[in-house]
Amino acid sequence: MEYAFYIAAAVAVLSTLRVVTSINAVHALLYLIVSLIAVAMVFFALGAPFAGVLEIIVYAGAIMVLFVFVVMMLNLGQASVEQEKSWFNPRMWVGPSVMVAVMLIVMLVALFESPGTGMITGELIDAKMVGKALYGPYVLMVELASMLLLAGVITAYHLGRDDSMRPTREMNEPKQRLSHDHRGTR
Repeated sequence: MEYAFYIAAAVAVLSTLRVVTSINAVHALLYLIVSLIAVAMVFFALGAPFAGVLEIIVYAGAIMVLFVFVVMMLNLGQASVEQEKSWFNPRMWVGPSVMVAVMLIVMLVALFESPGTGMITGELIDAKMVGKALYGPYVLMVELASMLLLAGVITAYHLGRDDSMRPTREMNEPKQRLSHDHRGTR
């Protein structure tokens, strides 16, 4: 299982890099799905199948479908592709690269410390304990997260709609006056 962990982790890192460097939004979403599935495989390799299944169902399933619908509603064109190409300036990568390097150092220290004294410790929990926690003391947080996702979808719809296709008030007024005049002459 150790090999499965390292292979899945490598796939997760490489596909996440492709998410960040991909110019096409749909390709980035597909790489993000691969990354999330690879993280689920890491959970399976670590002996946490419930967390792996939740990763696949919640993130790779439900949330990614939501992202695909948002991209479809936004109807990103060639202008957004040109804007994203301008973001590949090396200056833009300094800050995130420093943060990733710090996180990599912390992760390596946590992974390769001697067993028993490492930073990665924990206890095994099952699905029943997760359910009791989510729908017990954290039920308000679960509902707030669902409202936040709904607000995000509504915002994406309003930002992405094409107002040029909607009829304006001025276009409807002559038709209303004409139909009103027509009814008055009878």
